[in-house]
Amino acid sequence: MNDRNPTAEQPTGSQTSDVPKHSDTLNPSQLKSRLRHGNRLLGLDLGSKTIGLAVSDGLWMGATPLKTIRRSKFSKDCEELLAVVEQNDVAALILGLPVEMDGSEGKRCQSTRQFVTNLRALNNRLSTLPVAYWDERLSTAAVQRMMIDEFDMSRKKRAAAVDKAAAAYILQGFMDAMSYAR
Repeated sequence: MNDRNPTAEQPTGSQTSDVPKHSDTLNPSQLKSRLRHGNRLLGLDLGSKTIGLAVSDGLWMGATPLKTIRRSKFSKDCEELLAVVEQNDVAALILGLPVEMDGSEGKRCQSTRQFVTNLRALNNRLSTLPVAYWDERLSTAAVQRMMIDEFDMSRKKRAAAVDKAAAAYILQGFMDAMSYAR
């Protein structure tokens, strides 16, 4: 089992009494217990210029790269994200958390957590979805290495696919941890 330290957050407010407050965290086992089989997960690789997206199957066995959103304004990014959530009947978001190599959280982690805080302030389905974080250290490097070694992809083709492939890598890692969870 992967021993990276994933966490998940739930919405604040008074949606339901069994939903923990925003500051509570869930591990893969706790998130798994809140989902039904058939629910799909959406993996996100947040960057400053793009958001890579990947979707799970309903059995949480495989992650498929879906698309890359070119970031603009937060509201526009969320419109695209909401459309993907609704089209794919997504039940939870898994965000890569860009932890530093020494395990500390730097500015990129703060930015990712702020993105989730901003999602919570929306008045749509995105604000109510459970959100889990997954340590994404070296995910982009691993994906790029695979694209070079396994698929012999050109730099241009890698640039077009790396963000959504990294989102799939992040999502797959989280689902692998869920498969070991009781």
